[in-house]
Amino acid sequence: MNYRVVVVTVLLIGSLPAGVAGLETGRTPEYSLAEPAVTASPATASDVLHRTTVLRHLPERGDTFETETTFRVPDSVSEFEVDLESEASVSTTDGFERTDDGAYRWTGDDEPTIRFTMPTDRTGYEGHRDGSAATTGAERTAGSAERGYTFVDTGDWGVVRVPSVGISLQRTDPVGHEETVTVEGPGATGGDIAFFGEVAEYERTVAGETIRLAVPAAADLREDPDDVLETLAAASASLDVGASHDEVFVVAVPDDVDWAARGIQYGQSDAWVVADASLEDAPSVWLHEYVHTRQPYANPDVGTATETAWLVEAQAEYYAATLALEQGSIDFREFRSVLERGERSPYADDVLADPGTWTGERTAYVKGPLVYGELDRQIRVETDGDRTLADVFRALSARGDRVTERAFLEAVEDAGGSDVRSTAERYTRTPEAPTAWHRRDHGDAFDLEAPAITTGLDGEGLEVAGEPWDRPAGQGDGSPVPVPVGEPVAVPVALENVDDRDGTADATLAVDGKIVDHHQLALESGERTTTSLAWTPSEPGEYAVRVGDDRFAVLVRSPSSVRVTDLAVEPERADPGDPVTATATVAAADSRPGAAVLEFRTGDETVERPVSVAPGERTTVDATLTFADDGRYEVAVADRSVTVTVGGALSRLEAIPGFGGAVALAALAVAALLLARRR
Repeated sequence: MNYRVVVVTVLLIGSLPAGVAGLETGRTPEYSLAEPAVTASPATASDVLHRTTVLRHLPERGDTFETETTFRVPDSVSEFEVDLESEASVSTTDGFERTDDGAYRWTGDDEPTIRFTMPTDRTGYEGHRDGSAATTGAERTAGSAERGYTFVDTGDWGVVRVPSVGISLQRTDPVGHEETVTVEGPGATGGDIAFFGEVAEYERTVAGETIRLAVPAAADLREDPDDVLETLAAASASLDVGASHDEVFVVAVPDDVDWAARGIQYGQSDAWVVADASLEDAPSVWLHEYVHTRQPYANPDVGTATETAWLVEAQAEYYAATLALEQGSIDFREFRSVLERGERSPYADDVLADPGTWTGERTAYVKGPLVYGELDRQIRVETDGDRTLADVFRALSARGDRVTERAFLEAVEDAGGSDVRSTAERYTRTPEAPTAWHRRDHGDAFDLEAPAITTGLDGEGLEVAGEPWDRPAGQGDGSPVPVPVGEPVAVPVALENVDDRDGTADATLAVDGKIVDHHQLALESGERTTTSLAWTPSEPGEYAVRVGDDRFAVLVRSPSSVRVTDLAVEPERADPGDPVTATATVAAADSRPGAAVLEFRTGDETVERPVSVAPGERTTVDATLTFADDGRYEVAVADRSVTVTVGGALSRLEAIPGFGGAVALAALAVAALLLARRR
């Protein structure tokens, strides 16, 4: 009877499936309809949904502009729909059909396209605007922003916001999203704001951030373009809040329009500023809108609580004045005048944490900078210059979620102590207002410099899924580092206090302008230490990663970016408990580097191994497996499988010349039958 059991067990193990074809990560993808595809062919493999948007000026109409959006759909997407804004008027579609709920469903065409028009003229609130009285010489009346234009088309030229397109999809593998936005004909765009008409472009790059300035032929720019770029570049370098975008796009719009504001920041990092704005304004509109591009919680997708809504404009106004003072564009008297406005009625009596008490939306612009500045000054004094309110800015940005009053107050206390927190509570929760400080007090606080601490990558090695991770063979130092989607990426960071004072170091990991991890460490004078910052990419695509002044690119790939070309085990026969090494040979599935986590699957266990490979190259990945009992086991990786024979009579029979697996199995079956009859 024992032999009969052995035979049945061997047959069951021998009939285990090789596994679903394709590379599996062991994680259920969102919107999954089926198991991962077998393997993507090099010609069609992709894990990014590409969207190309072309904007067209329609000067003969004036009230609308045209948008044509074309998609390149990766193989792993089985269905997707697009939702347009309610004001969109669709003219033609190719590869889409309209659904009952007004969306547009993909019909399977290779490059589906949808063409529609959108209104050009918009009034009222759009994004973040600067309505500073200091830039106009007179207070704006309540509601004036609602009457002026935020976007407009004059026929000769136009400045519009790029339409948003909602995308929902079903896929069998993780999918990223990329969009390219262009203007057909004369014009310029940063992806969120577009200008139609003849335009000259200027740019400056500092610390990895490129600032593009578009000056229309129809605009009479008050300042020299190089001076504007120099001012914004200096602000980029000085505003150390942990993250910046790869690109900031600013349009100098003509000033002969009834604008709702002197400037507006819209989207991730686009803005327009009236062309007659001066760099010597206190505060500068150019700097105000730039600061908005550095505030992740200014985006409605993150946002603030009601009690902290004042922070967004108060920060922009305060840092615009502070940066202008640092650069010498304004003097201390002008800087102080910005703060003094918050001492006067009607705004001085408003409670910042309670917008219901505000005289108008101007409260955040007027009283907000005074309170914010006083907290900055007190933090600097309390810490001998080691900490500033920029560190609170950084901490709030690193949270990546809505900024609540509790989060703000805790960040203030972490930076400056409990007394400064009490000051923050008093000036934000009551009608009380501080008094703008004098020049002597300014020097006592702002002339204090933080200890010099260097921060950067600790070598070049990363860790992915807990394993050391190097660039694949054939990848140069300047090329993106391929990593698999959904796996934690650990970035080693080195910090050193090169000052003669003790201080606080901020290790910050930023990805595409957003802080994804942040560590704060106390360092004694001369001390050097290391830490590790982590990021888990959720979508394929190329990302810009920054640690201190060091930047590098990461290419996140889905499992289908690699294919297994061969699988072998050594030895093919082993005794129970002995190690067996399975080796998979891997190649990139397309013209880009591949990265994935391979699963070595048996009937009893799954062993994961991360791998990356350059296009046109092959690499091998090993996993050590053990089997506790006699039998035949199938080892599978992707759509490849191989058999291991472990111990027992079956193994000994197969070792005899002429005895293959089938012959040995048949012999055992006959022996078991004869034994049973004999009994």
